[in-house]
Formats: sequence, C-alpha cells, structure tokens
Amino acid sequence: MYFTDRGIEELEERRGGEQVALGWLAERLRDFVDEHPDAESVVDLLASWLARLDDEPDD
Repeated sequence: MYFTDRGIEELEERRGGEQVALGWLAERLRDFVDEHPDAESVVDLLASWLARLDDEPDD
C-alpha cells in the first residue's frame, strides 16, 4: 500500500456509500486548492485524468 492509500481508504470508509455530483466534486477541489495552493498542479492533473477516463487512448 502506498502512503497516499491511507487517505483513499479513509475516504472510502467514511463516504464510500455516498453519491456526489461532479460539479460538487469540482467545487471541493477548488476549495482544497484555495487552502493548499502548493497542491494545485497535482489536483489539476487528477481532475484532467478523471475528465478523460473515457477517451480513446492515443496510439
């Protein structure tokens, strides 16, 4: 398990049964970046990755 998996595990345990709108998630990510500007590039990378999950891979 990676160190970051602890946070993912906590999220799944505490809120895994909930459903949220992607608009809500986008707002929470913006709030997080406002509080932690040093994490902006990582949050942006995660958001872009999530947005493109269904895209066809480039060959």
